[in-house]
Parts: sequence; C-alpha cells; structure tokens
Amino acid sequence: MFGIVVAGRLLQTECQQIDETHVAFTIESAVNVNHICVFMLGTGASLFPSMVDDVTKSKHFSLFAFIVPFPPGYAATVHFHWPGKGFQLLGMLSNEKPSAVFRLRGGYTPAQLQSHSTLSSAAAIGGPPPMTDNVTAILGIAVEPIQSVEAQINANTAGQAGQSTDNRLVKPGSQGLADPTVLAERIVKHMFTYLSSFVSDPGSLSPDTVVPLNVIRRWYDNFLTKIRSGGVSFLENQD
Repeated sequence: MFGIVVAGRLLQTECQQIDETHVAFTIESAVNVNHICVFMLGTGASLFPSMVDDVTKSKHFSLFAFIVPFPPGYAATVHFHWPGKGFQLLGMLSNEKPSAVFRLRGGYTPAQLQSHSTLSSAAAIGGPPPMTDNVTAILGIAVEPIQSVEAQINANTAGQAGQSTDNRLVKPGSQGLADPTVLAERIVKHMFTYLSSFVSDPGSLSPDTVVPLNVIRRWYDNFLTKIRSGGVSFLENQD
C-alpha cells in the first residue's frame, strides 16, 4: 500500500502492519536522514478490507483497490518518531495527493507535539535513545477519516504558525525596530550604556578609554541571552 524512499537510499516497501489502518516503517541510521519521500503504491487491498462496503476479495475488488487506493472519505496521516520523543505529524497522503516529500533534520520539534497513541506501540522497536549515530527511527502511517486528517493538519499548521510568531526577532509593538538603521542604533546604544557602567567616573570617558575584551564578551553573552528569551523589545525601553 505504501512505500518510502530516504534520500540516497533504496526504495523501502517492507513495513510492520500494526492493524488494518496503521503501518510503521523502520528507518536505520536516522541521524543521517535529511529528506524522505512517502508515497502510495496503488495496491494493498488487504490493508483495510472492512472499510469498503459491498465488495469481496475477488478480481473486481483487486481492480477497485488499485484504481482507488483509499476508500471514499479516507486519507492518511504521516508521523515521524524519534526514540524517546514521541510521534510528530509530518503531513498527509490522499487520493488527490498520493506522495509527499518531508524535510526531517531541524524541521520538527517532537517534544511539543502530541504522540499518535496507536502508532506508539510500534515505536518500542526503536528502543531508548542511543548515544551513537546508529539511531533507529519510525515512520508511521495512519489511515483515518479524511475529516480527522484535515483537522490534524490544520491544527499542526496553526501550531507551527504560532511557534514561528513566538520566535520572531521583532515582536508586535516593536515595529520601530524593524528598521535596520534604528535597530543598529539601539544595539550600539545598549552596548555603550553597558560598557559605561564599568567606568567609576563617567566624566573621565574619552576616545582613548580602554575597555577590556572580557567586558565586551560579557555584554555580548548577556545581549544574546535577552534576544533569545524575548526578542529585541527590551531595546525599546532604553532611556
């Protein structure tokens, strides 16, 4: 019914069938995987015979299953499991979209997404997170009503959009800092204020004042910490 191709590897069609609506592929040496293509083979009537009404295991049934890989009203969600971090929703397959390419490395945050309960039973074959490069991951596929599939995709898309908004450098309310010139000016002012705090007599400041390199390094580390935790909005509050 399904096949996968990891970039740089051979076609893989052998999978573990968990039940009539769930399958799982084992992916060896997963740390080396960047992209993976998941697709429907157009066959596999035995995967979910109970979903199709008024048909039998005849030649007609086989022909029907080949022409329509999913029964009407059904599609599939595609999940990726990294050992110890649960399943993450990658996307979907349907009769209208029988294949998809997913980027894995750096493109997902498993800890922030809900695991797929049925597929979790297959993830045990991956074992605990190893300390070497030989990590075994699981790609799971769940055949579900298309309304459920679309709801999961929409929720996942909304979650990613919210995360992207939270990670923006310039937050709402700090639009003045969107101007590169203003932003650079505020950064320099912040650094100057920080370095000046180490001078006991501000009146003694001159173009020849020497600033130890470790003080600049401390400012840099402090500045990055603030940027990562809340963007650049703190620069708006400078006197």
